[in-house]
Amino acid sequence: MIRDSGDLTAVRYRTTKVDGLTIFYREAGDPRHPALVLLHGFPSSSVMFRDLIPRLADRFYLIAPDYPGFGRSDAPAPSAFHYTFDHLTEIVDRFLEQQRIPRYSLYLQDYGGPIGFRLALAHAERVQALVIQNAVAHEQGLSNLWAPRRAFWADRVAHEAAVRANLLSLDATRQRHVGRSPHPERIDPETWESEYALLTRPGIVDIQLDLFHDYRTNVASYPKWQAYLRAVQPPTLVLWGKHDLSFTVAGAVAYGDDVAEAEVHLLDAGHFALDEAAPQIAELIRGFFAVRRLESERSAQ
Repeated sequence: MIRDSGDLTAVRYRTTKVDGLTIFYREAGDPRHPALVLLHGFPSSSVMFRDLIPRLADRFYLIAPDYPGFGRSDAPAPSAFHYTFDHLTEIVDRFLEQQRIPRYSLYLQDYGGPIGFRLALAHAERVQALVIQNAVAHEQGLSNLWAPRRAFWADRVAHEAAVRANLLSLDATRQRHVGRSPHPERIDPETWESEYALLTRPGIVDIQLDLFHDYRTNVASYPKWQAYLRAVQPPTLVLWGKHDLSFTVAGAVAYGDDVAEAEVHLLDAGHFALDEAAPQIAELIRGFFAVRRLESERSAQ
């Protein structure tokens, strides 16, 4: 159904209630077009898609929610809301049902990967395709930077102070974006400065520590996600910033081992590849779905 009048390609900024929480989201495009759900990473929000959405709004219906504890959505204290990836997935699932989006493709980045794969396992019939941008589903995708993080999972009390300091560090927030990029001048400092401002709001670090401790459940779920990919063979486009400090190129290549016809592109960008390569990513997405549409039309004849 049409939810807006006027220019449907314009970005709309909305809120809705899901399980009593105010969820902020961005949307653009005609709801009659194929739906592409944009699932953001840590410590960002739907704002990470600000340069991508206008480039695709003529072809797709795009919708990008902020998870609880992120961006402009409600951030109840951990005593009032259980911050796990299972719970965030439940919220996103109900959000999509509330928005009456029965079938969709998923854009998965970082934390969007664990949420998106949970959605795919729960509703394989709804997921039409995957766009995977620096989101890991294989052990070989985790760099050496994950060693202290694994220690935190094993003994939270002993290692929480170090992780907390890292989460509160402006330099660490900057490094998530700049990393080893050969073109740091292309990355707007406002990107990490605004994320840092959100991270340092009262109570947010406690939320992120709970969620980061739960990240161990994602690694434990990798075999299930790989089994889904091998069994279902969803149309898969992998767009990987090859200068990512946390997620290795091996993690991108591994998707091709699971999905025979996966399309894998290594980009001259970092973890948040949209910072540097939004036009390229938009064109790759358009081309990928144009080919799949033609294939679908031919098979229907």
